[in-house]
Amino acid sequence: MTENEKASGRPKEKTAEEMGYSPKKYRTPDGVPADIVMFTLTKRERKTVTKTLPIRELKVMLIRRKSWPFAGMWALPGGFCQESESIYDAAKRELKEETGVDGGHLEYLGVYSKPGRDPRGWIISNAFFALVEEWMLESRQAADDAGEVGLFGIDEVLNELELAFDHREIIQDAYHRIQQQMLHSTIARQFLPEQFTLSELYQVIQTVVPEFSEPNFIRKITSTRSRQGILEEVRDENGKPLSSNQYSQRPAQLYRFTDYVPLLSIYT
Repeated sequence: MTENEKASGRPKEKTAEEMGYSPKKYRTPDGVPADIVMFTLTKRERKTVTKTLPIRELKVMLIRRKSWPFAGMWALPGGFCQESESIYDAAKRELKEETGVDGGHLEYLGVYSKPGRDPRGWIISNAFFALVEEWMLESRQAADDAGEVGLFGIDEVLNELELAFDHREIIQDAYHRIQQQMLHSTIARQFLPEQFTLSELYQVIQTVVPEFSEPNFIRKITSTRSRQGILEEVRDENGKPLSSNQYSQRPAQLYRFTDYVPLLSIYT
């Protein structure tokens, strides 16, 4: 034993060469890219005489590829991971390089490794999804190997556009994931002002989960025991409830999310 081994109490670990291991015996992938599905909720005011909620739409950001393969087709922003960075850092870097978007919430989605998914070789993709406020995409711009950056409605993306690689499958999986999160977490807060009415909250949920329907939503979200503590009424310095009639003829109570994290579904 060397002095260092005696001090640590265990023998020095042998090197790969000493153990007879050769990396040449094992083939590694030709590349490991990170692909990012970026969602946002756009808001457009209605041109009506009476006050009503704005039009909201769930959209996905795509880039038009400049070069082979799939040149000219729409695809997810992304690119290859470098040896000096983690796959998560690669996702953040590629998102900024290809679209100009810096920041936002990035979450891991999964691995996509179907044989033949990429004509360049054995390419295994790690997919992420991001949820960002609309204002973060206002300065989006095409860069790096992206010829153009665009926002598309989720229905158009899944049912009409011709997409590169297996990106339709990735987007579909990411869409299902955020629908689950919309019903089982307070993720809706990312698309609402700090103070909002329950009608606004309900609309955001339905925009992401169109089939969601709860006639007793207001009663359930404010009085059901399992959901208590998620929202709180907004009050002034004197304790008087604050309301808004921005999107309704009658003033509606304003609410805000607390820091409470629910363990079960909070809306169903």
